[in-house]
Amino acid sequence: MTTDSQTEPGTGLQFPTGFLFGAATAAYQVEGAATADGRGPSIWDTFAHTPGRVLGGDSGDVAIEHYQRFREDVALMAGLGLQAYRFSIAWPRVQPSGSGALNQAGVDFYSRLIDELLAAGIEPWPTLYHWDLPQPIEDAGGWPERDTAERFADYASAITGVLGDRVRQWTTLNEPWCSAFLGYGSGVHAPGRTDPAAAVRAGHHLMLGHGLAAGRLKAAGHKVGVTINLYDVVPVSDSEIDLDAARRIDGLQNRFFLDPVLLGSYPADVVEDLSGVTDFAHVQDGDLAAISTPLDVLGVNYYSRHVVTGTADGGDDGHGGSGGASPWPGSEHVGFTKGELPVTAMGWEIHAEGLTHVLERVATQYPSVPLYVTENGAAFPDVPGADGLVRDPDRVSYLDGHLRACQAAIDLGVPLHGYFCWSLFDNFEWSWGYSRRFGLVYVDYETQTRTPKSSAYWYGDLIRGRLVT
Repeated sequence: MTTDSQTEPGTGLQFPTGFLFGAATAAYQVEGAATADGRGPSIWDTFAHTPGRVLGGDSGDVAIEHYQRFREDVALMAGLGLQAYRFSIAWPRVQPSGSGALNQAGVDFYSRLIDELLAAGIEPWPTLYHWDLPQPIEDAGGWPERDTAERFADYASAITGVLGDRVRQWTTLNEPWCSAFLGYGSGVHAPGRTDPAAAVRAGHHLMLGHGLAAGRLKAAGHKVGVTINLYDVVPVSDSEIDLDAARRIDGLQNRFFLDPVLLGSYPADVVEDLSGVTDFAHVQDGDLAAISTPLDVLGVNYYSRHVVTGTADGGDDGHGGSGGASPWPGSEHVGFTKGELPVTAMGWEIHAEGLTHVLERVATQYPSVPLYVTENGAAFPDVPGADGLVRDPDRVSYLDGHLRACQAAIDLGVPLHGYFCWSLFDNFEWSWGYSRRFGLVYVDYETQTRTPKSSAYWYGDLIRGRLVT
C-alpha cells in the first residue's frame, strides 16, 4: 500500500532497531457477536442496554463484526505492515460466569485469531481485561469486592494456560483508573455506580487482581505487563491552591497506580487525601507485595494532559456523571481548564510534549522497566470524500507529533521499545457510542466495509521506513 499524499509528516523520524509498531483494539468495541457461541453478558452489555447510558442508545452487540471478520482484518493489518496487534480477550466469552470451566468455543476464537496473526507475521499482544467484567461477578459485588481479584487470577491462569504457547507478552489490565473511577465513581462507564469508597476499593482490587495474576503467570514462564493511562498534570498557575490541585489529581490519576505497582506502596499524600472517603482497611497484609510483582513491561496509554485549578474557575474533566458524581474522590473541588491548544473530537487538548514528560518521569522516578506506548491516538470527524478516500490530515499530524515525542523520550534515555496506535478501526467508543472515530481504518457501520484512511497508509509507510530521511 502507498500513501496518497501524506509523506511530509514523519520526515526525520527514526527509531531503534527492533522498535515495535502496532495498533490496538478492545473486545467489546470491535467483536460484536454478543451472544454467539456461549458468550455471557458483561457489565458493558448491561450498561449499554440501560436507557440513557450510551449516546444514541448504541451498544457493542454488533460493533464491527471482528468476531466474524477477523481473517479479513488480519489481512488488512498485514497489508499496512503492522508488526503487532494489541487486542483484548473478552472474559465473558471464555468464562461466561466468571468462574469454572472455560467455554471452548470462545477459546477457539482467540486461538484462531492468534494463529492467523502469527501466520501473517504479526505478533499477538493480548490483554486479559479491558473493562468487560462478567455480569455475574458484578452481581456479586464487582471490583469493590476482594473475591473479584481472586476470580481474575483464576481466569488469567486458565486462559494463558491454553493460549500461552503462542504468546510472547501478556497484559493483565487496561487502564484500571477508568475501570475503578469511571465505573464506580462518576458512573459514566460500566457498571455505572457512583460510590467514592467503592471506587477506591475497586482500584485496589483491580491492582491486586493484576498482582495475583502476574505472580501465577510468571511462575508458569510467561512475560507479564500492565497498562496504565497516564496524564501530564499541570497547574494553571503557581499559586499554592493550584499546585495542590495538581498534586491531588496527579496522585489519583498516576501515582495511585504507579506507586503500588513499581514501589510496592501507596503514596502517603494520596492516602491522606482519601482519608474522608476510606481508611484503606481493604488493603491486607501481602497485597502490596503481590501488586509489585516485577513487571516485564509497563504499558503507557497517553492521549492528553490535565490542566487543573483549585479554585471554582475551572470546569470538569468531561468524566463527571449525573448528579455531580465525580471520578476524583476526595478532590471533587478541583477544576479542569483548557488553554488555547487545538482539541480532538473528544474535546481533549493535543499536547504531544506531555507524552515525553510522562515517559521520562516513569523512567527517572521509578525502578527501570521496559516501556511501551500501548495506546495513543485521536478522534476526528472523518468523512469519505467523493472519490471514496478518507483523508484525515489532523490525525496524521497528531500521530506525527506524538511519535516525535516518543523519539524525544528515547533520546533522553527512556527505555521505550514500542508504540501502538489507538485505534486500528473506528469502533464502539464506550459511552459515546459510534459518534467518535479513532480508527486508522474507516468503518461504514451499515455495510461493515473497511476503508484505510490516509493515516493508515502514512503509518504503514512509517513502519516500513519510507518516511525516514
